[in-house]
Amino acid sequence: MKPTGEVLTALRKLMKNLPNNLGSINAYIIPSNDAHQSEYLAARDERRAFVSGFDGSAGTAVVTEREALLWTDGRYYQQATKQLDTNWTLMRDGLPTTPTIDAWLAKSLQPGSTVGVDANLITAAAWTPLQTSLKTAGCTLLPVSPNLVDLLWSEQPAVPHNPLLPLATSFTGATVAAKLAQVREKLADKRASVLVVSALDEIAWLLNLRGSDIDYNPVFFSYVIVTPDALYLFIDAGQMRPQVEEHFRENGVTVEVRGYAEVHAVLKELADRAPSPAAGGGPLVWVSSGSSYGLVALVAEERRLHDITPINLMKAVKNETEAKGMRDCHVRDGVALCQYFAWLERCMHDGTPVDEISGAARLEELRSRQEHYKGLSFTTISASGPNGSIIHYHPLPETNRPITKQELYLCDSGAQYLDGTTDVTRTMHFGQPTAEEIRAFTHVLKGQISLGTAVFPRKVKGQFLDTIARKALWDIGLDYGHGTGHGIGHFLNVHEGPMGIGIRLMPNDPGLEENMFLSNEPGYYKDGQFGIRIEDIVQVVTANVGTNFDGRGALTFQTITMCPIQTRLIDASLLTTRERDHLNAYHQTVRDTLGPLLRAANDSDTLAWLERETQPI
Repeated sequence: MKPTGEVLTALRKLMKNLPNNLGSINAYIIPSNDAHQSEYLAARDERRAFVSGFDGSAGTAVVTEREALLWTDGRYYQQATKQLDTNWTLMRDGLPTTPTIDAWLAKSLQPGSTVGVDANLITAAAWTPLQTSLKTAGCTLLPVSPNLVDLLWSEQPAVPHNPLLPLATSFTGATVAAKLAQVREKLADKRASVLVVSALDEIAWLLNLRGSDIDYNPVFFSYVIVTPDALYLFIDAGQMRPQVEEHFRENGVTVEVRGYAEVHAVLKELADRAPSPAAGGGPLVWVSSGSSYGLVALVAEERRLHDITPINLMKAVKNETEAKGMRDCHVRDGVALCQYFAWLERCMHDGTPVDEISGAARLEELRSRQEHYKGLSFTTISASGPNGSIIHYHPLPETNRPITKQELYLCDSGAQYLDGTTDVTRTMHFGQPTAEEIRAFTHVLKGQISLGTAVFPRKVKGQFLDTIARKALWDIGLDYGHGTGHGIGHFLNVHEGPMGIGIRLMPNDPGLEENMFLSNEPGYYKDGQFGIRIEDIVQVVTANVGTNFDGRGALTFQTITMCPIQTRLIDASLLTTRERDHLNAYHQTVRDTLGPLLRAANDSDTLAWLERETQPI
């Protein structure tokens, strides 16, 4: 828990006397975002964490003259409660009794008040309804520059500019030129002359480049603008090394490289140059409403095309090379996972001490031995006992607990490989689990199997599948406070849109189609006692059924994660014959896939563990 009294006092002083003669504001919004709306941030962009002390990946802070409030979702209620000091009020986003930020501001501020926010850190999609709500209440939304937190953060880290990694077409399956041609076809279809790309994973995918400017996310700070005859890349000049220029030549593209900060001036010039649609339906500027308002505002409203970028969907539907890479890397990842859990079980039986941090380190070391390994895909959630009930927990020295035979152990982890990204959760007990733990685990498993075996129409939106995973838990009065599934990148961000599976509406979800990859991860969390989650990555594939929904096409999921689900935690009497057969078939696949690799590696200990853990029930 970080004391925040001094930083709040300094911030409120700035709010009363804004730089650049902007006057004063009555409230200041501090989003989690960076200028690219990234989920995970470089250290420099952790502004909300600096001000509030809460370092979860999702949350928005609001500071007024007398109050400081933090909105975050159910994944982080426990964490925020532990990290926020008494200066802060936790607003549990998602609960029926919790007002939205704009509703709270409209009710709490006096008419004539002004609310400030850095326009580079808020999306256009969020700016517009917030501005409308405040205007209705007689208040004003003001873009504030420079960022007030930056002004008072004396030890703010520098902007990272790490070397770029060109990715060969043997991994990407398509050249930059081929991807660019598809993008320009979409531009023509929409009668647009300019496409602005601000999402870092979209840029990395389009250019077949990877970076390391954000921990665990192989991306780099940049912008891209595409026109019918030019490709602009806005990036720090020091990152444009000879191998990157050679990479572009090999990929058949000419790139006009500009400084990172030049994007605003170039966009404004291109937008102003484009003929006005009002003057005869001329070309549009395609800038996603998920981009920052600071970018979008440079384009006249009548010239904006606000759809999500074509790259977003192109990236989500993996080509055959990418799909094969995703499957292959999950096999290698499965070897490391089995080696870890087999080692951990031996430690428990031998009395060798292991804690959350040393366990996570061991798993990372085992993964690093695998071919094409490039690092972790997020901080490992290595959670023993009550720490498992904190949905996005990660161990720190002050929270570190031993892993024992007396408590559940939840391990949510993943890695980056040149040919794909992994994300997997297994919950284990190395002693005798309680009847309550077994009952909860079995119902989580029933939901996971129900979703993993579902057959559904092509292009159905993921939101419609969410209750399939929850029903088994709902039947006994249990639930979980997070989404059921997220998209996953190909050697890219572990969380990827535009599709997903959850209770909340995803307005840009285009519907599920073949070669999308998502997680399947229901869970249950008993506050202060234990947490359970079972997570696999699944590939959307054609379903082998007798009907195809009147020509729409029938789809289902194929699990590509290769790691046993602990049968010790299962009450087999609660499973249907279909559920039992599915689990046994999955375990047979895991054994048949990983067994030969472990034999070839002469890893008899892990092989023996694998054979025990995959016995039919």
